[in-house]
Amino acid sequence: MPAGTRSAIAMFTDFFVADDIEATARRTGFVQRPSKITGKLFLALVTFGTWSEGKTTLAQLAAKGTQLRQPVEVSPEAMHQRMNKKAIACLQDRLRQVLAKLHALTPVGDDGLFAALCKVYIADSTGFELPEELHKTFPGAGGSAAKAGAKMQAVWDYQSSLFDPFALTPWNIPDQRYVDTVVALAQKGLLFIFDLGYFKVKALASLATAGAYVCCRLTHQTHMYETGAGRVDPLHLEAFILTVAPDLLLLEKAIFIGATERVASRLIAVRMPEAVVHARRRIARKNAKQKGDTPAQAHLTLMAWHLFIPNVPPTIWTTATVTKVYPMRWQIDRIFTSWKSSLH
Repeated sequence: MPAGTRSAIAMFTDFFVADDIEATARRTGFVQRPSKITGKLFLALVTFGTWSEGKTTLAQLAAKGTQLRQPVEVSPEAMHQRMNKKAIACLQDRLRQVLAKLHALTPVGDDGLFAALCKVYIADSTGFELPEELHKTFPGAGGSAAKAGAKMQAVWDYQSSLFDPFALTPWNIPDQRYVDTVVALAQKGLLFIFDLGYFKVKALASLATAGAYVCCRLTHQTHMYETGAGRVDPLHLEAFILTVAPDLLLLEKAIFIGATERVASRLIAVRMPEAVVHARRRIARKNAKQKGDTPAQAHLTLMAWHLFIPNVPPTIWTTATVTKVYPMRWQIDRIFTSWKSSLH
């Protein structure tokens, strides 16, 4: 079974509890009587292994059984006996159920928003801890982090509800590899939605050069510039925000981002309700206090706003439209949250 297929199945099956897996195994005839090789164990073994390799031997599968949280000793011969058409039917049934659940995700955006776009991609990545015994296959991020861990990195096609692509990698793999994969997908008229995160401005510049559009939240460390009197000057966001009238809830400003790239963009700012602002600041102060620090005043000021930097032109999206599009990013976050919760 191809490595990417095994890892994808492993993550997909985390949508379901163990009882669901066993019900599938019995329904397809894979499990007919009590056995060490249950539906859950079989699914774990065929999706659990050295994912950098395209094939896994029966001996390797059997050995993996001893590395689970609840070790199970099975022989290669026993694995061979269970590798039959019923095993294939069991896996196919699981995939059908998972794909049906993915397609059933409730849309959060109006498809009419994308009439001028050839495709809409939601890109995201998340990391999680794994049992220490997996540290050789999935080494952690290093330092004080867990000894073993993995990252799920995905690009979700919003319109087809399919991954394009999906990767499960060790936690210590450089983020730039994933960024390069996403950038390689760029084409004219395609939209990417993501948190800026480790998508550096250089990557955004590459996407824009390819004619692709982006819609992402602004991180406060991003260099911004504005034009005026024939010059390009730094835009000091905190000072600019403080000049906004208290009753203005939504604003837009043409900017450039990046100290060297100078990517043309739009700064969209949405004022948050006071209750949300107070909660954000309370959490920021609490987290800083735990580290023996205090949050910067600029950071506290900007917490009163949601800040976005799309490069989709106003002729396609109005200012208000941007605020309707970005919540679509939570589609992939919901999937990640479901997968990660089942790992604990």
